[in-house]
Amino acid sequence: MAQCVEDPGRLRELAARIAAEELSPVDLVQRYLDRIDVVQPLAEPWREVDGERALALAQKREEQVARGEILGPLHGIPFGVKDIIDVEGLPTRCNCHAFEGRAPSQADAEVVVSLRANGAIPLGKLHTTEFAFFDPSPARNPHNTAHTPGGSSSGSGAAVASGTIPLALGTQTMASLNRPATYCGIAAFKPSTRSVSGFGVSPLAPTFDTVGFYGWSVDDAVYAYESYMRRGISPVGQSGSFRDARIVVLEDELIADMSADMKAGLNQTVDRLRADGHMVEHRPAPVQFERVGELHWNILAYETGRTLSHMLDYPKDAVGERIRSLILEGKALSDELCLKNRSELAAVQENFFRAFNPTDVFLWPATPGPAPKGIASTGEPKYIAPWTALGGPMVSLPCGMSGGMPIGCFVSSAPGTDHALGELARSMAS
Repeated sequence: MAQCVEDPGRLRELAARIAAEELSPVDLVQRYLDRIDVVQPLAEPWREVDGERALALAQKREEQVARGEILGPLHGIPFGVKDIIDVEGLPTRCNCHAFEGRAPSQADAEVVVSLRANGAIPLGKLHTTEFAFFDPSPARNPHNTAHTPGGSSSGSGAAVASGTIPLALGTQTMASLNRPATYCGIAAFKPSTRSVSGFGVSPLAPTFDTVGFYGWSVDDAVYAYESYMRRGISPVGQSGSFRDARIVVLEDELIADMSADMKAGLNQTVDRLRADGHMVEHRPAPVQFERVGELHWNILAYETGRTLSHMLDYPKDAVGERIRSLILEGKALSDELCLKNRSELAAVQENFFRAFNPTDVFLWPATPGPAPKGIASTGEPKYIAPWTALGGPMVSLPCGMSGGMPIGCFVSSAPGTDHALGELARSMAS
C-alpha cells in the first residue's frame, strides 16, 4: 500500500494569482503534470492525460491575462473530466473494453464547454467505473492505495485528493459524487438532480444522472459550481440565503448500521455546528428511506435497460458482468411498473419536502464507514442514493478519520436551492 495525498490548491486563490500575473497558467499546468508522474503509478486516477494540448491552451490563457482578457472565474485553471463526459479530441471509453478503440469525440460536452468559456483548461480524462455503475476502475484511494476511492467517479475523487488537479468533473446517478468525496476526504457539490446539462454525457439512468464538481475544500467545490453557473443569486426567499436555516438531522432505520466512528463523527459535527451558532434539530424521517431506495433502484434499472440495451450486442467478455446484469434486469421490468414507480417517487418527494420549512437543510452520514479495503468493490451507496432520488443539491463535508481513512457526511436541501446551500455549506465547513 502507499499514501499519496496532497493539497492541489484553492481554486479562488489560484484564479486570483493568475489574474494578477503572479502565477503562470503554463507553470500551473506543468505543476500538475509533474505531480501526475508521481501519483499515476500509485493511485492511477487518470485514464488519459492531454498534456501537450493543455500546455498550448495555458499559453493562450497567459497571453490573454497579459492583455487584460480574463474569460471567467476559472481562467487558466486546469480540470479533469470523468471518462463518461465528452472532451473534443479525446475518446470517451466509459471504462468499457468494447470501447477500447473508440474514436475521439468530435465535440465537448456542454459542461466542458461552459468551463472552457470560464477560462478553464481540460487536462485529460479520469477513470470511471464501467458506464458509471459498479464494475470498478483501476483507480485507488490516495489515503491508502489498498482501498477503493469509491465509485463511480473513482478517478475524479482520487485525482483531487492526490493533488494532481484542483477541479474535477464527476457524475451522480446513485452516490457517485458524494461517496468518492467522502472516501477520499475531499469535497463534492452535486447540483439539484438533472439541473446541469447532460449533453455529451454517456447516460445510465437519465432521471437521476447529474454532473457535479470536486475540489479539495467545500469552498472549492461550491466555487466550481458557481463558476459553471456564472450566477450567485439564490431563489430561496427574499434574502436568498440559508444563513438562519434549521439544520435537521433525520433519524431512519436505513442508517442504523453506521459504524461507531461514523456516528461519533456525525455527533461531533452536530456539536461543532451548534457551538458555531447553527440551529440543529433531530427529527424522524417523514418517509421510509428504504422505500425511497427501492424506487430509485427500480427506476435506475429500468432506464439502464433501455439506454444501454445496445451493449448486449457486444461479446460477453467486452462488457462488465455487473453492468450487463443491470441491463438484463432493467429490460425485464415493464413500462407500467416504471410509470408506477415514477409516480410514487414524485409523491414521496412532495410528502418529504412538505413536512419541512422551505429553508430547512438536512445533515446525513454519507456512508456507514470508511472506504473498504480492495478495489473490487466501490463501497456502499445506500445512504446517499435516496437523497439523489429526492432531487436536491448535496454538498459533502469531511467529518473525521476512522482507521486512518476519511469519513464524512453531507448536507442537502430542496431542489432548486443550490446557491443557498452552497453558501451555508461554506459556513458549516469553516
